[in-house]
Amino acid sequence: MVDSLLSRLFSSEEEELHILDCMAYFMVFMAACTYVTLLFENVPYGRYATSKYGFPVNVKLAWFVQELPAFLVPVCLVFWTSSAKTSLLPNQLLIAMYFCHYVQRSLIYPFLIRGGKSTPFVSFALAFVFCIYNGYMQIRYLSHYAEYPAYWVTHPCFIAGSVLWLVGWLVNVHSDHILRNLRKPGETGYKIPTGGMFEYVSGANFLGEITEWAGFALAGHSVHSSAFAIFTVVVLSSRAVAHHKWYLAKFEDYPKSRKALIPFLL
Repeated sequence: MVDSLLSRLFSSEEEELHILDCMAYFMVFMAACTYVTLLFENVPYGRYATSKYGFPVNVKLAWFVQELPAFLVPVCLVFWTSSAKTSLLPNQLLIAMYFCHYVQRSLIYPFLIRGGKSTPFVSFALAFVFCIYNGYMQIRYLSHYAEYPAYWVTHPCFIAGSVLWLVGWLVNVHSDHILRNLRKPGETGYKIPTGGMFEYVSGANFLGEITEWAGFALAGHSVHSSAFAIFTVVVLSSRAVAHHKWYLAKFEDYPKSRKALIPFLL
């Protein structure tokens, strides 16, 4: 069924691969546009949400629905198409990295959220579209087109990228755990996060996710994974800097040695 749909959309595999490449370059272009936009406007969700970006969507529902395509689209591509490359070890490991993140992000993380402000509809809709777009681009390339030499899993780029991915994933999950447990049941208001990488940076969760996808890009060695990493850096670094400025203005006793995103540097 999925193969039939794709064959109607693309006249040949060469055309589809060309479209995947164009999608990656377009994502880099969108990252540049987003960078300029975020110089003047914070990403409109959470503490920066305003009514001008549409009606509010329940935060748990928003996270679950907007992230779900990043899981479901790849599942369809891997299990319901003739996935020519999924028998190859490098492709399997890269696909596993992707799924490990999005199983946690779409099926676990939303249901662990405690409280949290509603998400404006525009932010929710944009995230939903992005997850479809990126889920198709990453996994269609890895499952059907990506070719790596037999020794790739022992190549320094793959090993270093895999280690970076794992460290980033652990930092991201641990930082989210810290943020969820800042307030005791019944408490409201904001608190200063402590522990883990929050001892060094205000955006520890963002640092973790940036590290994840940078490692994924290094291990994947493609324009598609690199485009995703670039887009992630643009959006989450802006978010980390905004959080850092907000914490400094909100709390007089906020640690002065703590940086926004990169320990000891930025």
